[in-house]
Amino acid sequence: MKLITLIFLFFVCFSVQGQSGFKWPKGKKSAIILTYDDALVSQLDNAVPQLKKFKLNGTFFLDGRIRQEQQVQWSDVAKAGNELANHSYYHPCSQASYKANHYAEDYTVESMVSEIGDMNKLLEKLNGKKTRTYAYPCGKSLAGGKDYTTRLASSGFIKYARSGSDRNSTIVTDFKKLNFFKVPSWGLAAKTNSDELIALVKENQQKKGMAVFMFHGVGGDYIDVSAEAHEELLKYLSSHPDIWVGTFQQILDYVKNQNSVK
Repeated sequence: MKLITLIFLFFVCFSVQGQSGFKWPKGKKSAIILTYDDALVSQLDNAVPQLKKFKLNGTFFLDGRIRQEQQVQWSDVAKAGNELANHSYYHPCSQASYKANHYAEDYTVESMVSEIGDMNKLLEKLNGKKTRTYAYPCGKSLAGGKDYTTRLASSGFIKYARSGSDRNSTIVTDFKKLNFFKVPSWGLAAKTNSDELIALVKENQQKKGMAVFMFHGVGGDYIDVSAEAHEELLKYLSSHPDIWVGTFQQILDYVKNQNSVK
């Protein structure tokens, strides 16, 4: 009898933790955000057509590597309902990350935030919006060894920001504690398969939470997930109408509004 009582209390606590008085809109029971970094050609060639096929939208965190001839393509991506978001102009990461032309150690907090503002201006030419969401390059918010999150939040350039996390820290269920400038995401390793992708979605469904995927290459480029695995994920998402698949800003706008409701 004691064992049965303990099992019952476990499931009650799990249910309360998963719900926390929070309700998703229009009968949805969980939320998934698909994000794509670095303005890669494989995203235009594979991810965008697949999203269109399954009538889903994602968020593309773009940086200054957008080529002139791609600007019309990215504008069309936005017109299809996807979000074009800010990933800084030069994508500075730490020197320990990889060899590059720009390193986070060489920046100040002010120069980093100024660059993000400049990237907003480039993005504004693509679809006319002034305020954006943001993803920290390499998932880190350091410039010259100092965290620039607070300054970024006060700049007015950015509404929400995505950071990196491991797979086990990705799912959010307690939205009252969510830092809107450190929203966790699962930075996918190269060759992550469809079973692994869908397993996270299923876990998130059980917990009635929110989970953010961080893709780079899709069927090409680098840190790539195969086009087949990506398509299997989208197929699963589209076949479960109780999952809200929205852009980073759409879903976080809703979460923030729900948090403000007394």
